[in-house]
Amino acid sequence: MRYIDLYNKTHNLRAGQAITTFGTGAMVDFIDQTLMAAAPEFWGKGRSIHDERLEKILGVNEFRMPLSVDEYEVGLPFVRFPEWYFCPACRRFKPIDEWEREYKQKYKPRNNKSSDDMKVPKCLECKGHPQLVPARIITVCEHGHIQDFPWVEWVHIQDKKNICSNPQLKIKTGSASSGLEGIKIECKCGAKTTMANSFSEDIFEKVEEKAVKINSDYDELFKCKGKMPWKGKKESCNLYPRTVQRGASNVYFPKIESSIVIPPYSDDLNVEIENSKEFEFFIRDYNKAVSRGRKDEFIKEDLNEHVENIANELRKPAESIRKIIERKILNNGSENKQTRISKNKYKEEEYRALTGDTPMEILDSRDFKIEEMDIDKYNMPHLSKVVLVHKMREVRVLTGFTRLSPPDQNFIGNDFEMSRKVRFISVKEEDTNWYPAYEVRGEGIFIELDNKMIDTWCNGNEEIGKSAQILNKQYEIISSQRGYTKREISAKFILLHTLAHLLIRELSFECGYSSASLRERIYCNDPDDEYQMSGIFIYTASGDAEGTLGGLVRQGLPDTLPKIIYNSVQRARWCSVDPVCMESRGQGRDSLNLAACHACTLVSETSCEEFNVLLDRKMIVGTLERPEIGFFSDIL
Repeated sequence: MRYIDLYNKTHNLRAGQAITTFGTGAMVDFIDQTLMAAAPEFWGKGRSIHDERLEKILGVNEFRMPLSVDEYEVGLPFVRFPEWYFCPACRRFKPIDEWEREYKQKYKPRNNKSSDDMKVPKCLECKGHPQLVPARIITVCEHGHIQDFPWVEWVHIQDKKNICSNPQLKIKTGSASSGLEGIKIECKCGAKTTMANSFSEDIFEKVEEKAVKINSDYDELFKCKGKMPWKGKKESCNLYPRTVQRGASNVYFPKIESSIVIPPYSDDLNVEIENSKEFEFFIRDYNKAVSRGRKDEFIKEDLNEHVENIANELRKPAESIRKIIERKILNNGSENKQTRISKNKYKEEEYRALTGDTPMEILDSRDFKIEEMDIDKYNMPHLSKVVLVHKMREVRVLTGFTRLSPPDQNFIGNDFEMSRKVRFISVKEEDTNWYPAYEVRGEGIFIELDNKMIDTWCNGNEEIGKSAQILNKQYEIISSQRGYTKREISAKFILLHTLAHLLIRELSFECGYSSASLRERIYCNDPDDEYQMSGIFIYTASGDAEGTLGGLVRQGLPDTLPKIIYNSVQRARWCSVDPVCMESRGQGRDSLNLAACHACTLVSETSCEEFNVLLDRKMIVGTLERPEIGFFSDIL
């Protein structure tokens, strides 16, 4: 595979972007061209970061964060996609390798090295050498493959002609029509057509039927070629692809796993060990031993030496370091056989740490520092606990992606089943023992609602139960269509989720952070779980080593938080779209919201765990006719 190295000054991505929006398999529109982020195996050495809990579930030994480089150093590698480019002047339209061949024939680069060729593709035949423009139309399939639109095949078959031996295309836009009919493709052999109907869902099946009538050898001309350009591979695929625009939102859906680092994994000594050079050597040698079936011999013969080396580097007691290293061996992700766990189950440990269910002597560290407040000072019976999180570290990991439909977000783990209609694509190879990730530090406010009060409210309001059932039924339909894990949406979850959104919107007015800078984390048990959770964590975090600017924790004090909750509930009483919004029986993405729209409840999608669905203001303030059924009706 030939990948492209570009200078960081001209082609810059933040670490967070390289893991989320523009992760492996996604296209990036730079100022002079469009490229695709290459697979992690081509990244080179990144900075190791750790979260033992997440490593264990995902079955890896570490995570790696893209290194920051100087402006004239080479950053992350990319591959060329789309491969078809046209000249805006002469309108010639062909793959990039043909443009490069033309370049080499005209200029004969020294040693014929590809590094000399067009890092910024240009047309050498036209005056001023204008930059080439990548094709705006591509094809993807439900198995995650992506490839160029079959331009040559399309123009010939649509014009009922055999494919010529030397196709030379031009792409033109007519003035008569601004739609697909106005995009014309012409070949030098005389074949010509437009892009009309090219976006129809089953268009390639229909065109292939036409192709077989022209030539019996064209029976699989338009099927997916199974291309995976981000890692330079292809595989067999029997699907027909779908035509999409290059920048369409359904081309790339990343699956990001997020984890709060909690005690004992946030302990200062644990963090120092993970950041030490000798620990890197330990991980390297341990992985080699495991791969060769020498784990027991390594522990018996080599572990003491590694522990001593780490202790000498850190100048810490070897016995304390040994306990942590032995725990890490026990939790080693590469030997983990568990493949999936519900996100609610994964969050239980975080909930215990946030509520003080973990021994207090280890709740103050550089990565996790909390302060439990006196709940009586808040004078709000709805709340059972308020915890100020002064320091926290979150690890966000890119595990894979889907195309055309979003991935199943209900579980966390290393389960990559092929049974779903829309296939999940892992960003890494099976034998790679790390995922790309980045870490952020920040602060936040944790609020626990009174669980008994929630139960009484749920059991005493039939209308609340009916609203939850409406969302449940719709969610079940969507889940069945997409093969998602079964999940019950409870009134309790909708209450917590909607409250988190209302508080994010209100806090953005009070503390100076934009709503896009704040994030939610919902802690709600499934109905059949023994351990009860009823909390929300609203936090802000940044990639800076020192964390955020501060100010959010201050809003959680007894003299400010009750006012913020009161104001957010009052604002939720009326929406500028009421009564339409309040009486809605399904709005938003996949009709998975009830009384919730952009005017009253929705926030930035990056702030929301559920991507702005499963919301209903009725849970908070009741209906226009019956406000008393809302959980916070007594403060209206």
